[in-house]
Order: sequence, then structure tokens, then C-alpha cells
Amino acid sequence: MKNLDSSVQQKIDQWLEGSYDENAKQEIRSLIEQEKYEELTDAFYKDLEFGTGGLRGIMGVGSNRVNKYTFGVATQGFSNFLKKTYPDQQIKVAIAHDCRNNSDTLAKVVADVFSANGIKVFFFEGLRPTPELSYAVRELNCQGGVVLTASHNPKEYNGFKAYGADGGQLVSPHDKAVMDEVQKVASIDEVKFEGNNDLIQLIGEDIDQKYLAELKKLSVSQKEIQNQKDLKIVFSPIHGTAGVLVPPALKMYGFENVTLVEEQMVVDGNFPTVVYPNPEEQDALAMALDKAKEIDAELVMATDPDADRIGIAVKDTSGEWTLLNGNQTACLIINYMLTAWKNAGKLNGNQYIVKTVVTSYLIDEIAESYSVDCFNTLTGFKYIGELMTNFEGEKEFIAGGEESYGYL
Repeated sequence: MKNLDSSVQQKIDQWLEGSYDENAKQEIRSLIEQEKYEELTDAFYKDLEFGTGGLRGIMGVGSNRVNKYTFGVATQGFSNFLKKTYPDQQIKVAIAHDCRNNSDTLAKVVADVFSANGIKVFFFEGLRPTPELSYAVRELNCQGGVVLTASHNPKEYNGFKAYGADGGQLVSPHDKAVMDEVQKVASIDEVKFEGNNDLIQLIGEDIDQKYLAELKKLSVSQKEIQNQKDLKIVFSPIHGTAGVLVPPALKMYGFENVTLVEEQMVVDGNFPTVVYPNPEEQDALAMALDKAKEIDAELVMATDPDADRIGIAVKDTSGEWTLLNGNQTACLIINYMLTAWKNAGKLNGNQYIVKTVVTSYLIDEIAESYSVDCFNTLTGFKYIGELMTNFEGEKEFIAGGEESYGYL
């Protein structure tokens, strides 16, 4: 085809002549017949890159798209890494997925490839928040984990996030080692797609209950919650995973006046009520803010599809609703946590908080005022997790956060 670069044409021919299913081949033929050369070029001009955080891209057919084959190659590479890193162990992984289109079927592909490689798979039977996957990896003594999500990206996207044994996303040197193993998978013929169901175990409610119980233990101000149990809260998961756990978590803590944005409690990978499911954007909180005005609420919370970002809105001094940015929320959370720990008599000089270097240095000042160490990491929540792992058993973690709306 004259309209296609020779390297793109070569990739297309590999797919049409290779061990790809007929549906994929027919989709390629259809694009050719419709002369959608620009779309074909974008889909085949390179391989979807497995980076330090995993894979993320537009769903569709092609080597530069999210599909069962690109995810199969990624999982095979991750499997090879795990088998080399833990040669004498029964390797275990946990898998979760969000609400995005195809997340459930892609998650099953990932489970099949892991199990075909002799790896035990704990597979969440339905969508779950990313933080719960991190908990499951640790609780079930797994060596790795995967979440199928594209976070707050548009509906056309999906992704593959890889996690290590500590429940955090992969960091150096493991991230580079996994990338190398993925690159070594030369073709889909090296991917073991035929799953072993004997090695796939469904998990769900049992882990939910354990996770909620652990969350309850973190409360250091139960009396304050009781004093404000009638606080008017509006919550929206923006069609995502937080609808599974946030309402029961708020109830468990004792908050009795929680209003849900029912239209956005509906799980839907098309995110029909928003342009982008990003709680950083005021437009994404429009329905929640409308509900808050209707019922005269005091607090609005909304999460992204995989529930690792949260947007907060409060009334300003003139009574107008305003969306806090990530730095403001981080400062408020950390100041509150340090105050609560101090009032509970739990500060003894061995505690610390952690943030990324691009997050407000007001947090450093807040920590200093409580004589608590504050550590700064590289940008990315995985580095907060890495520091926590390094300090495990030595210093006591209180809280952490970054300006991109993620907090722990």
C-alpha cells in the first residue's frame, strides 16, 4: 500500500500472517478497505512501550495499542522476571481491574498467562480500587501484582500497572529488569495464553472485609468522628471502583449523613456524565457540586476510576464551593494527622511523613512544627512506597502525599 511506510506495512503483514485471532485480522482488513491509513500508521508504527510504570495506551488492534496481545507480551515478560527473581518459590500474584471497557476481559488474559507460567493467581471477582490491590499483594504474600486501569485518562485508554512484593509499583532496579524481560519476548508465539484454571483463585469479599478492618485501625480520632457524625458529605466515584468500598468505609467510620451521586455510582467505562473522569477538574465534580448545593452539604469528595486520586471541594468564607488543589488537600490531611497523633500522645520522635519534591514545602514546615521528620522523594507515588518499605521496622509512617491528588 503506497500510503503506508514500509515498516508499518511489515508490522501489518506480521499480524495478518501471524498467530493472531481472526477478529484482529478482520479489524485490520476493515481499516485497510476503508483506507484509514493514518489510523493504521498510528496503530502499527511502533510497539506499545512497557515503561517504568507498565503499559498505557488506546485500546484497539495493533502493536501500539492496548489489546490481548500487547498485554499478553507484558504479562509473559513480567512472569519471566518473577520466575528468575524467585527461582525456588511458588510465585503468587494478585490481579485487580477498574471499570474501563475491556478491563475485565483483559484481566482474564493476564490471569491466564500468569497461570500458564505456573504462577498462582489471586483474581478479584469484580472491579476493585487500586489501593486494595496493594493491600492484597501484602496480605496474600504475593511476589507481584497487576491492576488493569488507565487511571483518569479518557475512555479510549486502558493500561497495565505492575506491582512488587511490597505492594508498591515497581522501582529501580526491578522496573528496568521487567522492561528488559518484556522486550525479550520476540513474538506472541512466546506467550503462554492457555490458562490453568487450577492456579486461578477468585477473591473478593473476604479481602474487602480485612481491608476495611485495617482501615478502621488507622483512625486516631474516633471521638472527633462521633462529634461530627452528621457531617453532610457528598461522594462520587465518577463511575469507577471507589463505589465498591468508599460508602461502606464511611459508614464503618461512623459518618451517617453521606449522599451518593447516584448517576455516577453506575459503573460505566464510557464515563457518560463527564468529559474526563479526572477529579482534578471542576467539570468532573459538577454533578457532585450540584447535589451539594441542593442539600446544603459541607464536604464533597470524588475519585478517579481506579480510586488512587481524590478531589475535595469545600465552601470558602463567602459560602461558595471551591475545589482544593492537590497541595492544599495534602497540607490539610497531614496537618490533621499530626494534630491527631499529638493529641493521642502517639508522637515520640520516631515518626515521619513523606511527600514528593514537587509537592508544597508548606508540608515540611508543618512537620517541623511537630518535630516530625519529613522526607522528599522523586515525583511519583511509587517512590513514597519505596521509602516506606526502606523504613519498615525502623521508623513509624504517619502519612504521605503528592500534589497530583494521591494521599496515604
